Amino acid sequence: MNRLQHILPLTIILSLLMACERDQDEFVGPSLANLYGDFALLEEGDISNREVDFAAGENTHVTALFSQQVTWELHITGKESGAHKLITGFSAELSSSNTLWNGTTTDLPMFKAEMCDVNLRAFNAQDSLVYDYVDSLEVISSRIIDGVFVADFENGIDPAWGSFVQTGANMSFNTSSEIAAGQGDSYLDIGGEVSWDWLILYVDFPGDALGAPTYPLSANASEVYFNFFVYTPEEIANEVILLQFMEDENGDDQHSGSTEDMYSYELTNVSPGWQKVSLKYSDLQALVNGQPSDPAGNGLREANKLWNIRLLYLADPSSGYSQSYFDYMIFTEGDPLVP
Repeated sequence: MNRLQHILPLTIILSLLMACERDQDEFVGPSLANLYGDFALLEEGDISNREVDFAAGENTHVTALFSQQVTWELHITGKESGAHKLITGFSAELSSSNTLWNGTTTDLPMFKAEMCDVNLRAFNAQDSLVYDYVDSLEVISSRIIDGVFVADFENGIDPAWGSFVQTGANMSFNTSSEIAAGQGDSYLDIGGEVSWDWLILYVDFPGDALGAPTYPLSANASEVYFNFFVYTPEEIANEVILLQFMEDENGDDQHSGSTEDMYSYELTNVSPGWQKVSLKYSDLQALVNGQPSDPAGNGLREANKLWNIRLLYLADPSSGYSQSYFDYMIFTEGDPLVP
């Protein structure tokens, strides 16, 4: 056996011993003391901007410093709207890098100009509450949403909208503020019972209500999103919501159902509470009796030629009364609405 054969095993053994020693000296990850040691508050919670004007581009954040990394939850709740923002994290320090708030909401409704409750809760590794910070801030003005506005129902029913309402029982077609609106103070309340027909009512939102024959949208349908909020009371389970998007392909300031495209979207079984719906224009389909069909026109989905949006509210005539609320209809480009 030559000398090299003795040296190689010894070299391997020494390398392993050195690796083990290095592993012990260079532990990777949080220390046990950081995770399981005694919790201490090093800097009390605070709010960077207690009177925040989101419309002016301002934002705010919460600060705090702990002796160890903890799981934390930051809740911001509008006292009037009931809007709720939730920010979560795992750290020893809270700053603008992890608690920045620009006025968006996690759970609808949207925030408005109002006082807000602020609650920071921190939990240790055993999920025990170790810190509970309560404070408040004021939203001077809410965020400005960039998009093509359709309706927010703050000023009642616009006379430029068309409508048809059946003569059924307990019919409603009005704006209301009975519950907190999805945005602002008012929403559209529609409903009723029609025992002889699926249709309860419909509302038209024509482009000329904005002062032009068609909606001022991008020609790239994959960049265009139609967004709206809908709320169906918990006791209602029979609603059928149908949206129709009618295009004016030849530019004659009208829509011909036999020669021009109409794309649709049907929605049922809406979850309780305000829900956001965002529809990419390029994903819309031509429907006949709820089933996909061939478009009547060129089939190109030209959002820039959108002439009218029709909201139809329907229910099985044998199912009785139905009701839903609608709010904040807006087109956005590039991405769905971030409320």
